Amino acid sequence: MNLSNHFLIAMPSVLDPVFGGSVVYLCEHNERGALGMVINKPTDMTMDSLLARLNLKPEINALAARPVMFGGPVQEDRGFVLHTPVGKFSSMLQITDEIAFTTSKDVLEAFASGSGPERLLVSIGYSGWSAGQLEQEISSNGWLTVAADPKVIFDMPIEMRYSAALKLLGIDPMMLASEAGHA
Repeated sequence: MNLSNHFLIAMPSVLDPVFGGSVVYLCEHNERGALGMVINKPTDMTMDSLLARLNLKPEINALAARPVMFGGPVQEDRGFVLHTPVGKFSSMLQITDEIAFTTSKDVLEAFASGSGPERLLVSIGYSGWSAGQLEQEISSNGWLTVAADPKVIFDMPIEMRYSAALKLLGIDPMMLASEAGHA
């Protein structure tokens, strides 16, 4: 099973404060584990304040108020960026023709100067699973999975991303039960 470029959608039964109600974009999933970013949990930090911490002044002020996401509980002291694959950055992993994942500061420098990707989502921290852990959580009805749509990541208002991801599966969020049945 390879769920790279898929959304993980937390089931209503997931009451964990980190992952409850979350949508995670999976950047990488293989036999060693999985790495992703929560795309619908904003922090109180904005792009403007993050760039200021890095001594960068954005050329495009309209994007400066955009919130930085809480990407997950791993390496909460580092930034991670999902973006359109424009240019080459030091530590860029191109996932699809429309989505890349970068951990280096140069993508933020390019963004601040106006020469970087226009579509991006910045997070503090990421979500990670060891080998077999995610598969176990899925089989225990903790997550739904669906092929990702870049529009949900980059264009959808944050508060609509959970229901938009569910709608990719043809599910109305109001129809989900908080308990799973087993036959």
